[in-house]
Amino acid sequence: MSLQDWFKSKVSRGTPRVAAASKFPQPVGAALARDAKVMFNQPHEPELDPPFEVLEPARLACPLVFSSPHSGNVYPRRFLDATRLEEAVLHRSEDAFVDVLFGGATALGAPLIKARFPRAYLDLNREPYELDPRMFDGPLPPFANTRSLRVAGGLGTIARVAGQAQEIYARRMPVEEAIERIEKLYKPYHNCLRGLIDRARQIFGIAVLVDCHSMPSGSLRQGQSSQVKAADVARPDFVVGDRHGASCARDFVDVVEHELRHLGYRVQRNKPYAGGYITEHYGNPAGDCHAMQIEVSRALYMDERAVTREEKFADVAADLTKVAAVLAEVALSHRDRHRAAAE
Repeated sequence: MSLQDWFKSKVSRGTPRVAAASKFPQPVGAALARDAKVMFNQPHEPELDPPFEVLEPARLACPLVFSSPHSGNVYPRRFLDATRLEEAVLHRSEDAFVDVLFGGATALGAPLIKARFPRAYLDLNREPYELDPRMFDGPLPPFANTRSLRVAGGLGTIARVAGQAQEIYARRMPVEEAIERIEKLYKPYHNCLRGLIDRARQIFGIAVLVDCHSMPSGSLRQGQSSQVKAADVARPDFVVGDRHGASCARDFVDVVEHELRHLGYRVQRNKPYAGGYITEHYGNPAGDCHAMQIEVSRALYMDERAVTREEKFADVAADLTKVAAVLAEVALSHRDRHRAAAE
């Protein structure tokens, strides 16, 4: 069953579970709860129609759901006209090619949702209104979170900086522009992601969300003493985050770590990335919804400065598909064990 068909069946029953709009402060597009088409046809800029894509498997065969919120690389012309940065600098802030790296999941029977817009334009791995008032003309809504550490660092829902803390915008943005991005891009993506998760949980009795990201190859050095030399640091190839055990059953994280290590990769858990808003927001093991974040070192598969794939790309992608296949098996067996225990 496609997501559209599943959503329409919910609408026809009068209770569209996919619509998570009630979790967001007003104003909320009520049409999101009434008509599935709004989720897929909500243009903001002509270049962003559609703003995201869902790669559906030929047959839904497992409870995994993959999300790639930072791999978008479509830059609206109006945004490029407003930025003071070269487009090449903006591209280096992307989780470039991550959607392709994890794309083998669809062959395993799992959907993958991916943003087409870049994180420098709108960051889906933040709270919906995590905004820096210094960026905007006009007052922000009273429910906006203006004091988070991410806002302080310039990396809120609409980022102030990119690259090496370089200011993105040449001038302040109308606050209406920020709200419009959130309403027309952020909320439809998250409503659709919630729909994928709810569908998996309804069909399989469990959902396991894998939030897919990449990290600069030197990211482990952030926050370390300047006395630690780079050569002395064994930088990880992967960091698996589960919010320190709060967002995902340990079995699932353990199997991902084990399989990656078995394939010869260096793996760390929760350091330096424990998972962002998506992992925290959707991870609810007690409610049969598990969420983990996987960060891939960009040095494994790409030229970080040129933002181009390297020869190892296909091997890394194939290995990630192998890991996903084992995770799918464990998720199904986890569900079966819990069903048997309940009977």
